[in-house]
Amino acid sequence: MPLAAVRGTGLRTKYVRRPVPRTVPSFLLVLWMTLVPLVALGQPAPVRITVPTVTVTAQKEPADIQGLPVSVTAASRETIADAGINIISDAAIYAPNTYFTDFTARALSFARFRGIGSSPANPGITTYIDGVPQLNTNSSSIDFLDVAQVELVRGPQSALFGRNTLGGLVSVTSGRPSLASWTGGASVPFGNFGAREVRAGVSGPLGERLAVGFAVARRDRDGFTTNELTGNDLDYRSAISGKAQALWTPAVNWEARVIVSGERARDGDLALNDLEALRANPFRASRDFEGRNDRNILSTTVLARREGPRFAFSSTTGFVSWTTRGVTDLDYTQVPLVTRDNAEEDRQFTQEIRVASAANAPATLSGATVLKWQAGLFVFTQDYEQEAVNSFAPFLLSPFLGFPVSQHSPQSALDDIGVGVYGQGTLTFVENLDLTIGARVDHESKEALLETFYTPEVAPPTVVSAERSFSKVSPQAALAYRFQPGRMAYVSTGRGFKAGGFNPASPPGSEAYNEELTWHVEGGTKTSWAGDRLLANAAVFFIDWSDLQLNLPNLGVPGQFYIANVGGARSAGVELELSARPQSGIDLFATLGYTHARFDEGSFTSVDVSRNELPNTPGYTATAGAQLSRALGTRVDATLYGRAEAVFYGAFQYDDANTAGQEAYSLANFRAGVRGTRLFAEAWVRNAFDTRYIPVAFSYANFAPSGFVGEMGPPRTFGITGGLTF
Repeated sequence: MPLAAVRGTGLRTKYVRRPVPRTVPSFLLVLWMTLVPLVALGQPAPVRITVPTVTVTAQKEPADIQGLPVSVTAASRETIADAGINIISDAAIYAPNTYFTDFTARALSFARFRGIGSSPANPGITTYIDGVPQLNTNSSSIDFLDVAQVELVRGPQSALFGRNTLGGLVSVTSGRPSLASWTGGASVPFGNFGAREVRAGVSGPLGERLAVGFAVARRDRDGFTTNELTGNDLDYRSAISGKAQALWTPAVNWEARVIVSGERARDGDLALNDLEALRANPFRASRDFEGRNDRNILSTTVLARREGPRFAFSSTTGFVSWTTRGVTDLDYTQVPLVTRDNAEEDRQFTQEIRVASAANAPATLSGATVLKWQAGLFVFTQDYEQEAVNSFAPFLLSPFLGFPVSQHSPQSALDDIGVGVYGQGTLTFVENLDLTIGARVDHESKEALLETFYTPEVAPPTVVSAERSFSKVSPQAALAYRFQPGRMAYVSTGRGFKAGGFNPASPPGSEAYNEELTWHVEGGTKTSWAGDRLLANAAVFFIDWSDLQLNLPNLGVPGQFYIANVGGARSAGVELELSARPQSGIDLFATLGYTHARFDEGSFTSVDVSRNELPNTPGYTATAGAQLSRALGTRVDATLYGRAEAVFYGAFQYDDANTAGQEAYSLANFRAGVRGTRLFAEAWVRNAFDTRYIPVAFSYANFAPSGFVGEMGPPRTFGITGGLTF
């Protein structure tokens, strides 16, 4: 079935369904008219043309992406620049069965792979930045600055990466400072909604063995959503970020890097509004109180690696500190009923030490059998604090309380310490058969002090002081067979787990939750064709998990959620990925993913959800596009380039009860420009056909007439960018 014909099957919802805009035929027509002339101008190059080789760290040690028995999609530095990728969710469109729930508050960004999702304090898909896991999602979604590659790894990775990677992981890698010469650049984008940006970076050697790099950025834009009561825009954004690096190579086989980065964001309020009102009047809200969302992140990473003739040694040390403060109108109406002031603070330390066989010197066991191996130790500590205050208007809580009341829910402190030990070995028989076996043992201890009280004291306070420990063994195995160079088939199985813990605030009796466990089976092929001009990968998977953790609304506290184990679930699906470079200057790409994810019989939240769809899981995802470039001629040292891509999402449900959801929708992005030796200029447009969709909504029975509040997806944005490089 052609991608343009793929449509959702509908949802059980009481809202009026609106047809999906017919953007796909328009997109294909524009793509044809824009890119075909450029294709016709292309001439075969005299050198061998291939799809570029991509090296990833999806299994910690560097390896060719086409040789790993795991589903991983990588966006290189070139793709990041060509597609204008600014955050992780921008890169996620190139990975099948991947969906991000992004709020207007940049700290609230939650990944979902193959139906497995995340919560802020306990992610199911963990983001690694330069090898350092972000133990809380509040520090995961940062503006890209000097980023060399993004990897989206799907399937359980607990055998190597441990806790909270049962659905996969995201790995973000910074660019290396140059030891060869001084390089750098600057760019200045401008766009609609008052978007303006300045970013610059430079790196170079300070001697034969020392190099440094610096990058800074400032990004601002007006809000997409207007408060009709005041005329102000609500969801504006403003952030400053910076990164400094030092690279030292004391010997040929030794190197060390220190990376210090930070971000200061001062954003507007959440753009939440009643779901039915949003569908009738997009990008509008009406509230008496306008809040804000602040976030500060500071991180320091120290990397060391030695590659000897037989062993490779790696050390990754990470310090991450962040604070957030969100102030919002919690009733989202014109009436002064309730506001919320939520402050969070987190400090984490992580240390990993790893020893592995040298990349080109595996151990020879007998005859044609060789062994590649790795083993490591990981320790972490995390200190988290939260104080959230809900301020209620007189008489709102009770007709007998004719005065304002402040509810502190929660005032909490959570301390966590853990250790993990892992190992993995790959036996290669007669050069074309690989057997990989690995396992990891994790142990962690958690302490919690959870307090809820009122000012003035209209009800007794509650205090919970508790400790819990968790231990888990995560095995994994894979079998891969290379039929010939560039063509491989594999099957793998593994166990993943998400840590148990404490809710900072929850209904009485739900303060703690247990671990979530999965068993995952995957089979796939990775192939190259036409002299490596075409890569075609496919995978099928099945996930069976128990003690499923789900975010549920706390009916006693507006806008607050807690984690509960609600039963089991199953997910099965298919993934296809194609990338091609038929000739110089032409790159084509396409992905298609299908996920069938359902709760098991007997699963219960506030209602029986047996056989219901898992929330926020599109039935399918698909992307198709092309990147073209053409030298203008021998007299003009410049290159003309253009990029077009279409993204398709199937229908999905907002909640576990499947009472409301989003219909299938599609988006189209275009970018074109000219790049010279030093200068470049380009124009771009995202969501070119201004598709209206609501990617995030949740149950909100207290104040929303429809029972749900949500936020619109970004409208059409466009602009121009100018810059220079050296």
